[in-house]
Amino acid sequence: MSFVTAQGRGVFAIDSGYVRPMLDAIHLVVSDDGRAALVDTGTVHAVPRVLDALAARGLAPESVDWICLTHVHLDHAGGAGALARVLPKAKVAVHARGSRHMADPSKLWAGTVAVYGQANAEALYGELVAVPEARIVEVGEGDSVRFGSRVFHVLDTPGHAKHHVCYHDPASQGIFTGDTFGLTYREMDGADGRANIFATTTPVHFDPAALHDSIDRLLALQPACIYPTHYSRSADVPRLGATLHRLIDAHVQACDGIDPTAADAHAVLVKRLEAIALAEAASAAWGVQGEAALQLLEGDLDLNAQGLLVWLQTRAQ
Repeated sequence: MSFVTAQGRGVFAIDSGYVRPMLDAIHLVVSDDGRAALVDTGTVHAVPRVLDALAARGLAPESVDWICLTHVHLDHAGGAGALARVLPKAKVAVHARGSRHMADPSKLWAGTVAVYGQANAEALYGELVAVPEARIVEVGEGDSVRFGSRVFHVLDTPGHAKHHVCYHDPASQGIFTGDTFGLTYREMDGADGRANIFATTTPVHFDPAALHDSIDRLLALQPACIYPTHYSRSADVPRLGATLHRLIDAHVQACDGIDPTAADAHAVLVKRLEAIALAEAASAAWGVQGEAALQLLEGDLDLNAQGLLVWLQTRAQ
């Protein structure tokens, strides 16, 4: 099954099919006794892929106990309601700040349309389905999510979003990091297979100080690997963490002298972020360079600039 990658220790990355291959991972985690959890959902369009991945492993829909959301941005949580319909025993774990948007996604949808436009939002995400309130479980710092013999430990990790949590999985010695630990697209891997990383500062809750703190909390757990949604398993976590700290600072510095209300603020900031990406690709020997690196990150750089401008405006207020 070409869209599923086995990552070892009962972890599988399901390519959700969002936008392009290997952009957006849904992680299927299976316990030794055959119970399962999903971490993030992709969009509603990914539901058939999840069902196919389960069937290929001899797992019935009833074997999924949890749909664990890192946060409610739609590339991570847009399919939660649709998946809940076809996974009858699954509860939906989500930060308390995001739970209301799962029960009633209307405001979430309005915000998405504001960013992408109506036509693009519909093409990207399809129809959002509400999650029944009885199946929503609010999770936060210190909570645990258990499925069969396996357990996730929940960490409150703001900075990318106020409603962001990560899931520490002792069985894989890994952490499912959503967007807190940046982007590690496989196209960025070096020729030696070494992972590389880039920052994400998307709208509307970017908070650099909180994000630095959250990254340090994850590093303190000394994980053997991370499982970002974009895109799945990477090791050598201390090196990636140091790089991510540096790139977050570089994004903040790129805002110097920019008036967020100026008509050209977004365009100017995107150009500065492109320069950061090109320099990082060259110095870290990414698998893509120059224009190819910019094409890979085109959507991310646009969203990063939007998030930084919102942060500037909020700070000014």
